[in-house]
Amino acid sequence: MAESIPGFYAVIPAGGIGSRLWPLSRADAPKFLHDLTGSGRTLLRDTWDRLEPLAGEGRIAVVTGRAHRAAVERELPGIEDHNVILESEPRDSAAAIGLAAAILARREPDVIIGSFAADHVIRGTRLFDHAVRQAVAVAEEGYICTLGIPPTEASVGFGYIKKGGELIVDAAPEAAFVERFVEKPDLETAKQYFTDRSFLWNAGMFIARADVLLGEIAENEPELYAGLMDLAEVWDDREARGPVVDRVWPTIKKIAIDYAVAEPAAEKGRLAVVPGHFEWDDVGDFASLAKLNSHGRGNDLAILGENARILSDASSGIVVSQTRRVISLIGVKDIVVVDTEDALLVTTSEHAQRVKGVVDALKLTGRDDVL
Repeated sequence: MAESIPGFYAVIPAGGIGSRLWPLSRADAPKFLHDLTGSGRTLLRDTWDRLEPLAGEGRIAVVTGRAHRAAVERELPGIEDHNVILESEPRDSAAAIGLAAAILARREPDVIIGSFAADHVIRGTRLFDHAVRQAVAVAEEGYICTLGIPPTEASVGFGYIKKGGELIVDAAPEAAFVERFVEKPDLETAKQYFTDRSFLWNAGMFIARADVLLGEIAENEPELYAGLMDLAEVWDDREARGPVVDRVWPTIKKIAIDYAVAEPAAEKGRLAVVPGHFEWDDVGDFASLAKLNSHGRGNDLAILGENARILSDASSGIVVSQTRRVISLIGVKDIVVVDTEDALLVTTSEHAQRVKGVVDALKLTGRDDVL
């Protein structure tokens, strides 16, 4: 087994409900607490197991909501108490990652942190390790580094990173500057990006010296930076922490790290990218979940659920069952069926992105009991 990376600390932001995976993913059981691959482990546990050899024992922090603390600690019995960073309410990724950076920088001024979402699926651990080690080498040179995934298809479901010129770092032969970020494109544009090959999927993984990351936040979002510093100053003092959190956290700006850090850093030539040649998916909807569990064979029916009772004849798509109900499918293609005790979803892979609209409608009509 390869040695852990000296001076490296992994951060796992474990937030977000994953509303496009409703009714499987909910406020009290978000996406990262589910086994979505049939591995027998939740996505959070898979993320931890992937990062522990790189960071080393006791060097992984999880940022999560207060409501999920007990579940996170059950999933990760090895996590140290001071490495569970609790948000009183969600404030988006810049606050979550920035707070972890500020706390860890106070404990260890020269620390390099890597942020890796709790709800992504990654296959190819050796290739993942190789990419992270390159990114750490880039971070040691004072850059913020992200991992970009070479596209395997013309996807409209992901944002993209445009690679710029080569960045010379001996231990990171694949590193390049980031020219710009691109939002999710339409299909024709995605086809152009796929042909171009200088475009990578934006996987939302960032590696940097904590002080460099915080410096970028200070430059671009000074009020956010000030709030994070106030919180970090008292975080490890339990008696002092509570009043400061109650006063400061509601004022923290909601903004994604892409906008607060990555895009401004790219414009100033401070952001690099290392291609990650491992299999990656953010499992953003049931269409991607179906593809993930059918191993790319479009004529398959993927089935998830420990006690699923499914009868299928000439059908494809995905069925997720949390009940003992018999579900029979005959001659339907690209179907999505999600059967839970109190809600049933039926749609198709083509319309999987529209599930979020159902969640929004349920919120508007006050049906919070199924959210």
